[in-house]
Amino acid sequence: MSDTTPGTPAEPTTAPGLSRRALLGIGGGVAAVAAAAGFGASRVAAQASAAAAASASPGTYAFTGARQAGVVTPAQDRLYLAAFDVTTDSRDELVALLRRWTTIAARLTQGLPAGPFGAASGPYDAPPDDTGEAADLPPAGLTLTFGFGRSLFVGTPAPDGTPGTDRFGLADRLPGGLVALPHFPADALDPARSDGDLVVQACADDPQVAVHAIRNLSRAAFGAATIRWTQLGYGRTSSTTTAQRTPRNLFGFKDGTANVKAEEPDALDEHVWVPASAADDDTADGVDSAWLTGGTYLVARRIRMLVETWDRTSLREQEALVGRNKGEGAPLSGGTEFTEPDFAATGRADAPLIATNSHVRLAHPDQNDGVRMLRRGYNFTDGNDSLGRLDAGLFFLAFVRDPRTHYVPMQNRLSGQDGLMEYLQHTGSGLFAVPPGVPDGALVLGPDGTPVDSDDGPFVGEALFA
Repeated sequence: MSDTTPGTPAEPTTAPGLSRRALLGIGGGVAAVAAAAGFGASRVAAQASAAAAASASPGTYAFTGARQAGVVTPAQDRLYLAAFDVTTDSRDELVALLRRWTTIAARLTQGLPAGPFGAASGPYDAPPDDTGEAADLPPAGLTLTFGFGRSLFVGTPAPDGTPGTDRFGLADRLPGGLVALPHFPADALDPARSDGDLVVQACADDPQVAVHAIRNLSRAAFGAATIRWTQLGYGRTSSTTTAQRTPRNLFGFKDGTANVKAEEPDALDEHVWVPASAADDDTADGVDSAWLTGGTYLVARRIRMLVETWDRTSLREQEALVGRNKGEGAPLSGGTEFTEPDFAATGRADAPLIATNSHVRLAHPDQNDGVRMLRRGYNFTDGNDSLGRLDAGLFFLAFVRDPRTHYVPMQNRLSGQDGLMEYLQHTGSGLFAVPPGVPDGALVLGPDGTPVDSDDGPFVGEALFA
């Protein structure tokens, strides 16, 4: 833990002011009211005690650091992801929102309420500064990861193709990898479940903790941004560390066996983190994307699985389509789960043991110029459709160095050739640039060691607006 982790006492580097923005903002507003009302010694002590207990919890991850948590962090069991549309046209108000979010996120990830009073205290004739549904719950390994969509930089094109509007003066900061994803074969995307100006990924081992986080961040966005779409996820479908066993998706197969792991720093540098050379390439196009160096890109795809049809399919066909056996998860060419597939191996009538249209073959790095992804997906079940069929499947999340090389070519191949596509529908999509983290030591701390909102405080993605 750094010396800026909530719960570690430190003197604030600046004093929180009572600006109009601070009075109106959920983070700064509560801090200002607290200062005006007299943030008593007993409350300071209680906050410090709670912060210290939270920071000592093995299920707590620091919000600050060179890179944002929630990428290589061990994948938690639950997800609540929200994409937002920015409703203000003011660059200053957008920056103020990101400052509020940074302060609140730093508190929530340590098991603290969104504001210093919490859900059951503070001025009696004002709304509580936290919604309260997680008041008695531990941090549950909560991580909050923020990203920016292409429309934040260049707006949303009109149906007739008219370019969008650069509302915030960011068009010359649009990184080359933040492309408009193409329409892949067999896509059936719902615009209401796709894209967005901002994204927040909340992961935790308790669904209520994750929902609480998004709810309070959404509340803090009032007047500046509104939720465009959300997705709840359960039962992670990938392992991000060798300490986790491989989970199963709703087709009953192990998923993400070959995922990039946190213990592979060279692979992370090669396939996940955006290198400085990417900014050099963008400079040639007149774009300054240095702010994203050390960050990554998040690809989000809502993939509905036609489980009723799959459940009537023979085991032989299921395994042939996946390219692995259902029990062990071993490739059909033999071995155990982590044995490398042998795509040259043949069986009866010299037919390949791993079919040419199998998912494992088409998604393997050997078939995709060696590229890999760090997957972090989740299962979802969103009720039933009008025919009584489950609206369920995989909410695919992957962090990549460059979507143009590490996602688009592979998805084109899968969408056009993968035999599993008969059982899948891609119904939602998003691509977001995930900036580096807020540096350790940057957040302003109050007398109890917890983050204090400030008009000139640091915020996630700050380099983008420099």
